[in-house]
Amino acid sequence: MNLIDNVLFVGLPYAAIATFLVGAIYRYRATGFKVSSLSSQFLEGGGIYIFAVLFHWGILVVFLGHLIAFLFPTATLAWHSNAARLIADEVIIFTFGLAVLIGLVALFIRRLSSPRIRVVTTGMDIVIELLLLAQIVLGLWIALGYRWGYYWFASDMSPYLWSILKLNPQIEAVSAMPAVIKAHIVGAFIIIGMIPFTRLVHFLVAPFHYIWRPYQRVIWYWDRKRIRDPLMPWTETRPRNN
Repeated sequence: MNLIDNVLFVGLPYAAIATFLVGAIYRYRATGFKVSSLSSQFLEGGGIYIFAVLFHWGILVVFLGHLIAFLFPTATLAWHSNAARLIADEVIIFTFGLAVLIGLVALFIRRLSSPRIRVVTTGMDIVIELLLLAQIVLGLWIALGYRWGYYWFASDMSPYLWSILKLNPQIEAVSAMPAVIKAHIVGAFIIIGMIPFTRLVHFLVAPFHYIWRPYQRVIWYWDRKRIRDPLMPWTETRPRNN
């Protein structure tokens, strides 16, 4: 271990997590109703839907794959002790990684080539998309050059990440990893720290509550005069718009 490793794998993670938490809370409280992905599909949506689907579903599956290995390292190692399951999962994650790359490249080209989109594009949009592209390329490179990532992620990366959360950093394993894997780790923390200042922050206000929200009661073809009549027993409470 050396000073650079301590800066990259101890200092940077804590700085990124603190920036994410403070920045996200501040932005949500100060400009919560303005948090948005600033979708530009209405400006130029021709043929872009499929690439947006590839990007969003691909990054969701890849993220869940990393998250499961992080949260349940022992179960992950046990599940992938079977070679067939390990190969199948590696192929699935790599395929969705390619989907992310294809989708993001197409979206990035569109952002640069469409005059309408360039008008609503900020410098931070370009920066974060380039970082995501680099992160995806590094991930695919690792998947091809350093096989069986599920295994070494669960056995080496997961303990390191848990040690960061427990405020007792143990960086021996990551310090010995190849440069490409180190770059992938550093890139992930940089992106986490930048989330509050980019469009990516919109996932914090995603309508997840719709999943358990009760069904809405929709009434069609009612006579407006009748439903506005306070004497009508159509509801338990008196209408407020009379």
